[in-house]
Amino acid sequence: MHFPTLLASSLALISSGVFAAPSAESHKLGKRCDNSATDRSCWGDYDLSTDYYTEVPDTGATVEYWFELTNITAALDGVSRDVLVVNGSFPGPTIIANWGDTVIVHLYNGLENNGTGLHFHGIRQNNTNQMDGVPSLTQCPLAPGESMTYTWQATQYGTSWYHSHFGLQAWEGVLGGILINGPATANYDVDMGHIFLNDWSHETADALYLSAEIDGPPTLDNGLINGTNTYNDSGSRFEMNVTSGESYRLRLVNGAIDTHFKFMVDNHTLTVIAMDLVPIVPYTTDVLSIGMGQRYDVILNATETSDNYWMRAIPQTFCSDNDNTDNIKGIVRYDSTSTDDPTTTGFTYTENCDDEAIADLVPYLALDVSSEDTEDDEAVTVGKVDNLFRWYMAATTFAVEWDNPTLLQVYNNDTTWTNSSHVIEVDTADEWVYIIMETTNAVPHPIHLHGHDFYVIAQETGTYDSSTVSFNLTNPPRRDVAMLPASGYLVIAFKTDNPGAWLMHCHIGWHTSEGFDLQIVERYSEVSALIDYDTLNSTCDAWSTYAATNDIVEDDSGV
Repeated sequence: MHFPTLLASSLALISSGVFAAPSAESHKLGKRCDNSATDRSCWGDYDLSTDYYTEVPDTGATVEYWFELTNITAALDGVSRDVLVVNGSFPGPTIIANWGDTVIVHLYNGLENNGTGLHFHGIRQNNTNQMDGVPSLTQCPLAPGESMTYTWQATQYGTSWYHSHFGLQAWEGVLGGILINGPATANYDVDMGHIFLNDWSHETADALYLSAEIDGPPTLDNGLINGTNTYNDSGSRFEMNVTSGESYRLRLVNGAIDTHFKFMVDNHTLTVIAMDLVPIVPYTTDVLSIGMGQRYDVILNATETSDNYWMRAIPQTFCSDNDNTDNIKGIVRYDSTSTDDPTTTGFTYTENCDDEAIADLVPYLALDVSSEDTEDDEAVTVGKVDNLFRWYMAATTFAVEWDNPTLLQVYNNDTTWTNSSHVIEVDTADEWVYIIMETTNAVPHPIHLHGHDFYVIAQETGTYDSSTVSFNLTNPPRRDVAMLPASGYLVIAFKTDNPGAWLMHCHIGWHTSEGFDLQIVERYSEVSALIDYDTLNSTCDAWSTYAATNDIVEDDSGV
């Protein structure tokens, strides 16, 4: 069946983008136990002690989604503008699976004059590198009118998101949640699902990009909580109803282009149980610091008995500007019939763009880092080329080609990498790689690595000095996005256990497009056997035809 026809004929069934999505409550993998509000630690014959890097439930189940990308006009905060959406909504439908399920996503590009690719952020893609959804690395852009299918296994559990990895398209609206049911490190009554924190502008991100290149990051107009907010008394707020005495799991995602948020709910303490897709030993906080691309799972205990309370996402002006800083808010209501605005006051906090304290981010599954390593040093700088800002790592500003992705080059055994493609080859299996990033620039950066959870073994302000810096190798934080501090350094470690071409980049949208990226080609000799050449080549042929016909010019980093 032709894909657009399928979409139209099945609209009633797939308005949420899903058929028969599983739930934690229906989960019965084995006989040992059932995951429930009184025991979230177990998961059938598996539990929190299972090493999910080496052992995954064999559910034999598949969940399948059909996504269509389209252009619409919407007033998410009361101000109308062009928006790109998944199945007509912002955020798009949530992908829901159980730990161990196979996930299939059929993507149709119905956008006007726009290629695309869908990245499943934080999903390790074990031996499925081609499913990572990064144009110029793992595929050519999907041309308008074309469709492709992504297939991967949910080897992890927890909270993540998908988004376009084509230019600034993610921040025009091509994003949505990923929820993989599994055990949790603390009990709760109700899973409230995703809460997206986004910054927002009344011009498109693409329209603002030229000014970002010339003058630096623009001041954004507003922010959204789960796709809605108010602006100058227009629009509406996100609202969440709770019952006194109940506990609620909130799956927080920072999907912003350039905003580090402090998140809080007035009068309520949060219990943090996961960072990115890694369960952690629970800790409590009143204020949560969350960088671009990061996720935190928190439990909100409804300890009050009545009234309404502000939920706040506060942009940190230390690292970006927003014209609506004090008004990016939602409402937590104990009385669902109330329409009153809260009168509560937020918690005090320190203005910064730092990660949560390393001492608090303790993975529940304790794993150590080997001291035997290969090191790569990446100094981060910024400069201007033809009066346009470009970011550099190790004196290279990143630029790759939409029509000649890395996997195609690997398949054709073309190993003459250009300097601008900034390839780091790590060819030995199961060795430890340390990447040292340092900057004298007073701007913090959220660093994201595809294909891996990495270990944060050093993270400080100041100058990196190998003779004095001490690495934390004993159960350090593991995640897929960590902050490179302003005027500081970040050292991460990962094991070469996943062949493929993996992007590492700053998750500030402007910086990704301005060249703050590199790619790790891991275990080169094994990659070719993992490539579905016919699919890769047909997508590239369709893109080349479309680009030639429409005089498409590549004017950014290529990712």
